[in-house]
Amino acid sequence: MASFRIALLAGLKRPIALDTTVSRNRIIADLAVGLSRKGHDVTIFGTADSNLPGIKFIPVVETGLNFYKLTENPFYTETAYITHAITEFIKYQNQFDLLHNHMYPEFLPLLALSSINVPVVTTIHGQITDELRMALSDTMGTSSLISISKSARERLKLPAQVVYNGIDTSFYTPIDNPKKDYVLFVGRMSKAKKDGKFIDPKGVANAIKVSQGSGVPLKIVGNVEDRKFYDELVIPNLSDKIEVMGGISSEQSLTREQMRDLYENAMAFLFPINWEEPFGLVMAEAMACGTPVVAYNRGSVSEIVRDGVTGFIIDRDDEDRPGKGTWIIKKKGVEGLVEAVRRIEEIDRKVCRKHVEDNFSVDRMIEGYESVYNEILSKNRGLTPKLNP
Repeated sequence: MASFRIALLAGLKRPIALDTTVSRNRIIADLAVGLSRKGHDVTIFGTADSNLPGIKFIPVVETGLNFYKLTENPFYTETAYITHAITEFIKYQNQFDLLHNHMYPEFLPLLALSSINVPVVTTIHGQITDELRMALSDTMGTSSLISISKSARERLKLPAQVVYNGIDTSFYTPIDNPKKDYVLFVGRMSKAKKDGKFIDPKGVANAIKVSQGSGVPLKIVGNVEDRKFYDELVIPNLSDKIEVMGGISSEQSLTREQMRDLYENAMAFLFPINWEEPFGLVMAEAMACGTPVVAYNRGSVSEIVRDGVTGFIIDRDDEDRPGKGTWIIKKKGVEGLVEAVRRIEEIDRKVCRKHVEDNFSVDRMIEGYESVYNEILSKNRGLTPKLNP
């Protein structure tokens, strides 16, 4: 396959670095390094404090906007720098064969398509909401859309190819004789709205109920985006069996190595989500370490987890979902999650690892994107701009 000159337009909330644990940035970092190793020329438009070996950066703001100096109007500040990132790419665009857009939000760069003369690929990392669908429908134009799961593509209702996210299986690895004396929950702790009501999107309250119902200790990891939410749902339940790892912070405070250790030694990984997760990178990270997943049937879960093979999928008790009644465990809701934890030794940890190697590795993700790039650039053969002298 030919090598390409690829520009990646990154989100600006945080730097892109090898040690990042945030899903969108983790994908951008692994994609950039993987493409570079395969001979592609990769440049990232992002923050000045970003750094990846062998990757060129064009900085558009001195630091991640989550760590930026206080300003009178943060909305103006963020949208101003997003606009600057887009215009900087337009300035340099003739140096590239293709733009791969990972911006947050994804649709803003598409407003400038009339000023971009190279093919554009847009990966949609966010949850598919009515508002996101509307904005993408209004702006997608000639951009090719990539969905990170089939379920997300179904909700998107727009033409899109599917490229699954991938993780570094040389980093996330199983260990001999894991402790298996706790269950693990990883997810941001914030309030989101659905139908005008506040919900717990990642399901930390569900995870707490599973620990209480099963008697198995729970370790909680996650950034606290809403302190009131945390104070009401988490703090009253903390005990010698339910603990928060890494303290209270608006950013994830544990290192990748600390996260890997938690994955490797967990009995099971809990993913009792209350929203339509577009992928769920943490599920793949856990299974790569040999740890089976116990999850509600929401979003991409049934694409990532093989029920009864790499974990258990449970129906919620308050709604009907596709696949309802086909899972091994027939109990629903927290009761079903508790039974899954009690039966977790039925799952072969080696099979969990193999499942990720075969389906959700960085190499598989790179192959998927290379195929997309090649298809798009083949259609545009003869129109690819040349480097400026």
